[in-house]
Amino acid sequence: MKRTMAVMLAALFFSGVALASDGSLEKVRAQKEVVVGFCAQYPPFESKNLATGEFEGFDVDLARALAKEMGVSVRFVDAEWQGLLGGLGKGDFDMLLTCMSRSEARSANANFSDVYYRLADVIVVKKDNPDIKGLENLTGKVVGVQVGSGSEQLADSMKDRFKTIKRYNYNPEAFSDLKFGRIDAVLVGATFAIRQSKVDPSYKVVGAPLAEAEIVAVMKKGADALTEEVNAALGRLNKSGEYRAIHDRWLAM
Repeated sequence: MKRTMAVMLAALFFSGVALASDGSLEKVRAQKEVVVGFCAQYPPFESKNLATGEFEGFDVDLARALAKEMGVSVRFVDAEWQGLLGGLGKGDFDMLLTCMSRSEARSANANFSDVYYRLADVIVVKKDNPDIKGLENLTGKVVGVQVGSGSEQLADSMKDRFKTIKRYNYNPEAFSDLKFGRIDAVLVGATFAIRQSKVDPSYKVVGAPLAEAEIVAVMKKGADALTEEVNAALGRLNKSGEYRAIHDRWLAM
């Protein structure tokens, strides 16, 4: 009996040490806000409204809803895409909510939330291009991708098919080169592609979706308490129907 009690006490002690070492949720509650990092260059997930100067999009509304469920406010920090994971590691943000996939964040050895969206990659070409109808027609072609994106990883996985992979800091740069005939196609997430084709009829999506990425919120490695709280909040938003309302507001096709 004494030995059993000693084991139980030891387990409680070490459990307490582990919990105390993870102050991720306590930090957010103490500052009364969750600092969300993103790159506001990717509508309809996140962008800046030029008329109002306000951030808007699916991730923006989702972050606000998550913060409300957690009982805190939200502060958005717009940063360069390539610097987001490094900034998270340095403590610049509590969480990244920026249409980032597991594969994009895996190199950072970070914590991931439950999957909150599944995003297909697609092929975009000029609307008047009659030759490229799918992946089979991209052999020997020049394709554009955003650096650090899941689309870049996808292109690299089949690089022998292409003549060249051109890499851009942001997708709009790739779309501009596509419009003026400097590249043959862009590989990009379906929601961005469809939005761009609606804004500018110069583009069209062709062929079947190439792959599906699991989109997650990203926390610093070891931020287990905050990760659990975000997952619980996501669950409540799904159950209440608020997630579906946000989805339909921005991502309904």
